[in-house]
Amino acid sequence: MENQISKNPTNNDPLPYGRQLIEEDDIEAVVKVLRSDWLTQGPVVEQFEAAFAARVGARHAVACSSGTAALHLAVMAADIGPGDAVIVPANTFLASANAAQICGAKVLFADVDPESGLMSAEHAASALSLAGDSRVRAVLPVHFAGQCDAMEDYSVFADKHGLTIIEDACHALGTSYSADGKSHAIGACAHGDMATFSFHPVKTIAMGEGGAITTNDDRLASRLRELRNHGMTRDPTKYKRNDLAFDASGLPQPWYYEMHEPGLNYRASGIHCALGLSQLGKLDRFVEQRRKLAEHYDQRLAAFAPTVRGLARTAQCRPAWHLYVTLIDFEALGIERGAFMRALRDRGIGTQVHYTPVPWQPYYTERYGKPNLPGVAAYYSRCLSLPLFPKMEESDVDRVVDAIADILGTAQ
Repeated sequence: MENQISKNPTNNDPLPYGRQLIEEDDIEAVVKVLRSDWLTQGPVVEQFEAAFAARVGARHAVACSSGTAALHLAVMAADIGPGDAVIVPANTFLASANAAQICGAKVLFADVDPESGLMSAEHAASALSLAGDSRVRAVLPVHFAGQCDAMEDYSVFADKHGLTIIEDACHALGTSYSADGKSHAIGACAHGDMATFSFHPVKTIAMGEGGAITTNDDRLASRLRELRNHGMTRDPTKYKRNDLAFDASGLPQPWYYEMHEPGLNYRASGIHCALGLSQLGKLDRFVEQRRKLAEHYDQRLAAFAPTVRGLARTAQCRPAWHLYVTLIDFEALGIERGAFMRALRDRGIGTQVHYTPVPWQPYYTERYGKPNLPGVAAYYSRCLSLPLFPKMEESDVDRVVDAIADILGTAQ
């Protein structure tokens, strides 16, 4: 049907599906670090970590170089490796699965709800049968697009099977949910062991590249900090080589450090953390604007239901929307998704597909085959992410929806 879609470019500025909002005070914060003595491993890193932990209500926040690094560190800190298995939803970014695979663990791909794109605890339980001889060690709920599923159900599931819960919260900074009669912020780890975040430019706050892990476990926090810095420790109480570590008087040698296991350089610089700290102060404003825009999308797209509609909402969650994902019945409309995306692009509107199911990637199909996951297949066939970022106004949403109406009217 591509030849039936008119191409009518506009003179409006392009609308990408996501974009950072950097303001003058953000720039000033970065410049201040550039003019200081500490570009990395300095006080701003600790300031950002303390502010982030306080913001989400966790005991510890460990800053790192990306959301991918955060996931990898969390899996490493949980002592997951060869012979183990980790449950991951099929609808997620590559990093969620790769973090476990790189550590030598088997990835058990779980199905998702076709209307929300979310894995539930019930879906995770169904994936247990894929473990074979591997020992299932962890489950990674992905808070897709900013929504979470019922976290108390995950807690019950994990307790029953002795699993670590590593929340992939890279989409969900600012999200909260109700459980046990209380409201909990994502990142507080009220029903999980660790939560991971990304500060990529399209996320709710931007660091350029950056990430963080939150936890309430002192041991995990200490291990995460060592693993992000080559596995090094400068804590004299942990030293094993006393002959090297201490002088004749028993004082620790001022230059000394030890490595008890290999780690990586996953540190976040002071430059990145200065930007993150400045952006964190704007989180409420950014989240509220995203919610306002998502609500306007909902209102405008109601006229196109059921062939075009937003994701199903989970009742217990108050999402901070990272993405505005639509479910479009392309087959019923007689339009191929690629043609639809190109028609929007010609009108200056960027879109994206979140995501091609990870178990369909060649690397994973060559190892595990292509699993039968009807929920993710139904979701993937219809999903399309529309522009959503805090600099947008409701008039930009109107522009997107009007363009959709124009394309659908021309194609029919």
